[in-house]
Amino acid sequence: MPVTGQTFAALLVGTTLGAGRGFLSLALYALAGIAGVPWFAGATSGGSAPSFGYILGMILASTVVGALARRGADRSVWRTAGAMLLGEAIIYAVGVPYLALATGMSASAAIAAGLTPFLIGDALKAALAMGLLPTTWKFVNR
Repeated sequence: MPVTGQTFAALLVGTTLGAGRGFLSLALYALAGIAGVPWFAGATSGGSAPSFGYILGMILASTVVGALARRGADRSVWRTAGAMLLGEAIIYAVGVPYLALATGMSASAAIAAGLTPFLIGDALKAALAMGLLPTTWKFVNR
């Protein structure tokens, strides 16, 4: 699986827009991809890819992170980091089992293929999303 900006966007969208609008944004993204817009990883589309579970996880993560942000989880660095890490965990909690089921991989093989190689990159993406959060608030508040 290639490295993408999808998890970064899911976390930033949820935290910036809140649970409802974050959910709707990521659901629209998923529906457009299912309909054929080639913007999933590797310029693919459709809902049958083994990596589609990560898209579903991003919808849930955006919603949860957005709800936490509205309850103050975006008011300090540590709280924001916790919310972002929870969002990443949700993406993997949905995506890795989906990958295993869709491909017939064992749990350990799915973790090795769909989690471990991406941990450092996703931690960096979460940190970048945290850094851009004040800027996105300015755009949303216009």
